[in-house]
Amino acid sequence: MDDRDWELFLLPYEQAVEELKVKFKTMRAELKKREEYAPIEFVTGRVKKISSILDKAKRLDVPMDQFDTGIEDIAGIRIMCQFVEDIRWVAQYIRARKDLTVLYEKDYVTNFKESGYRSFHMIAEYPVQTAFGQKIVLAEIQIRTLAMNFWATIEHSLNYKYRQSLPAPIRDRLKTAAEAAMILDNEMSSIREDILDAQKSFEDEANLVQRVLKDIHRLYFLHKVTEALESQQKFNELWEKQDFEGLKQLGESVRKLRKSGPRLIEEEHNES
Repeated sequence: MDDRDWELFLLPYEQAVEELKVKFKTMRAELKKREEYAPIEFVTGRVKKISSILDKAKRLDVPMDQFDTGIEDIAGIRIMCQFVEDIRWVAQYIRARKDLTVLYEKDYVTNFKESGYRSFHMIAEYPVQTAFGQKIVLAEIQIRTLAMNFWATIEHSLNYKYRQSLPAPIRDRLKTAAEAAMILDNEMSSIREDILDAQKSFEDEANLVQRVLKDIHRLYFLHKVTEALESQQKFNELWEKQDFEGLKQLGESVRKLRKSGPRLIEEEHNES
């Protein structure tokens, strides 16, 4: 092993992971607001452990002085999607970004590995601003469905345990599990519209409840205590019945009361 300062060597990769996580989470939030649906479910990231870097360097015969160019996944970002179709959308958004450069892609979704592994990989150059200037680091962006990620996480743990030499019975059972994960993804895609409609309905109802309760709470600050108590009682009755149409009407009534508040307060101030 060389005498490098590993903490110093890994620092730009740690910075790249943190910055990319924030950027992809922000992209998810923006897509959610613009499109009402984001193909990104959640984002995680990690910097490869030193032992894993050394193992991979040995396996790929990468010289010690070429780790930063010969090992492409020291910085790793993982983007999870609900549906297989979402993977293509996310990849397209990433290709269009100006803050990183995609060097090449590996499509293990269409051409999955013999083990059953499925994922979409993008190798990208990402510029990190260090205290001593800009440094370009390589990062691997993996885009998967939740089912793909569950399988890959288990397979990774087993490979680590058996040092990349899985016993045949476990390999066979993993292949069977990979087929089951693929069937699950296909089934979810076949009812995708129903799932999205159900999720949107749930989110709309949750937002409605939050909005109505917030407006009722504001009535207290407008000195409309009686109206606030009556509205809260009405809300409780409607919520008990799960009457969301009634909650919409209540929300409109409370909003009208709230909007009239500042004018009434101003009149009370003038009279005094």
